[in-house]
Amino acid sequence: MREVIVRTISGVLYISIIIFSMFTSRAWFMGLFFVLAAITLSEFLKLVHLTSYVAYFLLAAAFYFLSYRVFEENSIYLLLILSSFVNLFLLKDLLWTSKIPMFEKKKYITVIFYIISGFVFLTLIPMKYIDTRISNEENFAPRLIVSVFILIWSNDTFAYLVGKNFGKHKLLERISPKKTIEGFFGGLLGALLAGFVIFKFIEKYDPTNMDRHPLWVWLCLAVIVAIFGTIGDLIQSKFKRQAGVKDSGVIMPGHGGIYDRLDSIIYASPFVYAFLLIVDNVS
Repeated sequence: MREVIVRTISGVLYISIIIFSMFTSRAWFMGLFFVLAAITLSEFLKLVHLTSYVAYFLLAAAFYFLSYRVFEENSIYLLLILSSFVNLFLLKDLLWTSKIPMFEKKKYITVIFYIISGFVFLTLIPMKYIDTRISNEENFAPRLIVSVFILIWSNDTFAYLVGKNFGKHKLLERISPKKTIEGFFGGLLGALLAGFVIFKFIEKYDPTNMDRHPLWVWLCLAVIVAIFGTIGDLIQSKFKRQAGVKDSGVIMPGHGGIYDRLDSIIYASPFVYAFLLIVDNVS
């Protein structure tokens, strides 16, 4: 019982800090997520047994030049393509190899195009346009990134509840014995319901925003988050299994490390960003 209470308090505090930073200002948002990115990077480097101060320099440079102040629009598109390829290779290694080769030979590839780029695109999601002529605050749409996190949290919560109570068929037992096919579809349903609620909420309280995000966009985002978020969780589980640890860190009582909490959104963020980019260009 005590563990449940600690886990709940820790989770509520974490969610409150995240939402507070998003709605305060873009500077607060960027500052908090830079700290979270640095902690996540530290936890990841320990998992892959890599000691590198260069990685933190690359993180700071990427945050400043590719997220806070985009120095070149095409650099974002190039990073998006490379990150998507690396993430898909991680998926391939998850499904068809006993060990992730990048874990052993190409650690900087995962550091740059999986961890660092994941946070770059996470912080780019709430930016309406990649345009340095528009002020950061004017260009910042906190409701969008909050909604993406709600989709992630809904997917995780429903996947846990459905999997725990109705799960019988293992999803990928050799990597994560507790994950079930029933839990995955429960999480997908939860994300879809959250997407519908988000749409109705915004439609009621801010109708002008619906020109940019109709219902089908929210439902597609829910599907993307559910699929790629689950893959991200499994990939992190495989990294931990190869490292021989249960959690990536101990900073959050009852939850583990920051990487444990953000593994889904880190992996999913390039695909979420790519989808929103396509939607904006088509519309």
